[in-house]
Amino acid sequence: MTGSATQAPKHIVDAHHHLWVRARHPQPWINATTMKAIDADFTVADLTAVADAGSVTQTVVVQSISSSPETADLLRLAHTTDLIGGVVGWVDLTARDVAARIRRLQAQDGGDRLAGVRHLVQDETDPGFLDRPEFRRGVAAVGAAGLAFDLVIRRHQLPAAARLARDLPDVAFVLDHLGKPALPTAKHGGWARDLRTFAQLPNTIAKLSGLATEADWTAWTAEDLRPAVEHALDVFGPSRLMFGSDWPVCLLATSYQRWVETLATLLDPLDAADQAMIWGETARRVYRLPQQP
Repeated sequence: MTGSATQAPKHIVDAHHHLWVRARHPQPWINATTMKAIDADFTVADLTAVADAGSVTQTVVVQSISSSPETADLLRLAHTTDLIGGVVGWVDLTARDVAARIRRLQAQDGGDRLAGVRHLVQDETDPGFLDRPEFRRGVAAVGAAGLAFDLVIRRHQLPAAARLARDLPDVAFVLDHLGKPALPTAKHGGWARDLRTFAQLPNTIAKLSGLATEADWTAWTAEDLRPAVEHALDVFGPSRLMFGSDWPVCLLATSYQRWVETLATLLDPLDAADQAMIWGETARRVYRLPQQP
């Protein structure tokens, strides 16, 4: 860290990162030209190196493709290391046997680390996708299994996400990357209003993650991100916010260490108890992560 005034805690939970080996699970969304920084494999050994440097002692790995085999492999990987405390995987939420599919994942090696489910809603072109009855039935099954549902959406999808969370109050909805605001002008558009509406629902939580990649990849500063972070603190409060690196995707715009330091700077005005919630306690509670020694 760069100074004691902005020192992050020593035991951080990274509530959002990815891992992939493309020979086993191709990542067709990676553009080799514009995303050269992440056009590579990222393994648990790579994760361990950056986690150790950033004082991260527990993580949540999140699916990156719509693939049940990928989720099964991530659970098996979590079974081999105490570093990965939780897995947010993928299940076909439109299937009629969602509950059974979840149970099969929970029964395999590492199945106790299944903490949530995510669907790549940001890629859906149908504006009514989150209102589809079959999709909502699947999300309800996720909640009934005691799992969180991660929402990865674009900012124009926030109103539909709020409707979903309102109609399924027994499901914990975790908003990835604050709904991808346009930075640094986040507070000047509909995003701020829509995020407030979403946050008024008590079953919603959000991740302070993925923000650098919503700004200018080569020229962003902490001040560019401050309006979005401060607005999130205002509408959610620290007890419903969690830190996430979005590594290795963050490498498009920042190093792991720089993102930790940046967020530490932005959270510096908070007292120690509020910071502790964001740096780990919220994630441990929402994802029901195993206790560490």
